[in-house]
Amino acid sequence: MSLDEVRGRARRYRLEVAYLGDVLVGCTTVRPPADGGATATVIARVLAEHRGRGFGEELYARGLEQARALGARVIETVVLAANEDGLRFALRHGFAETERYVLPGESAEWIDLRLG
Repeated sequence: MSLDEVRGRARRYRLEVAYLGDVLVGCTTVRPPADGGATATVIARVLAEHRGRGFGEELYARGLEQARALGARVIETVVLAANEDGLRFALRHGFAETERYVLPGESAEWIDLRLG
């Protein structure tokens, strides 16, 4: 991703980075509802070496709270299919798969999920 793409996303989305002291643990992205819609996307990412310690729970809860404060009534997320931990986390928190796809020019499979 280019620096201009990062800047564009930072203007449109709520992006936060989480640290434990000075060590990067993970981050969140909240894509607010667009054009008067009711659907927001909440993505919580935790680096592999920090998983299983509750950071994902905290990041997800914070992102969910932000999305609802922005007027979201429907919550979605997206997970890289190869991220089995992330997919298990989403399913355990009540998300259900809605679509699998590969972006043009890429080979990685992504999974869209919606909170039930």
